[in-house]
Amino acid sequence: MSDGHQSNNKDLQMFKLMSNRVKATFAIVLAGLALVLSAACDSQADTVSGNLSRSADNFEINRRIIFINGITDKYLLVIEGYCALGNDDPPDELSVTCKVGPDAYKKHFLGLSDNVTYMVEQLEAADVDPFHYRVIWRPETIIPDIDIITSP
Repeated sequence: MSDGHQSNNKDLQMFKLMSNRVKATFAIVLAGLALVLSAACDSQADTVSGNLSRSADNFEINRRIIFINGITDKYLLVIEGYCALGNDDPPDELSVTCKVGPDAYKKHFLGLSDNVTYMVEQLEAADVDPFHYRVIWRPETIIPDIDIITSP
């Protein structure tokens, strides 16, 4: 009788373990579904704005960036071209990287203050799809650059 009791306990433990796995799997699937559905709830404007930002970060948008002295209302600097703004700049600094040739780039660092501001103008219309997100993979950021040194 003790063998039957131990068998029932093992069966009950297995059932509880499988039940916990099913619950965990269900929770993961539900969370994934919620994530997908929440991404699909963006407005067309949010999707287009995100796609325009990605295009600009890939030097596909012709822009004019103007730095203005807030006291004198005069332009301090104007940068025009296929330029991307820095995404990880400190609050008092702005970096602007511009594509000036097929494989040529220039980068500018500009300090901002309480009386210096900037504005970015898109000079031409861009064709972006409002119905899907644009994701750009750069293999060089995923695959590491490895130098192999062998002994003679």
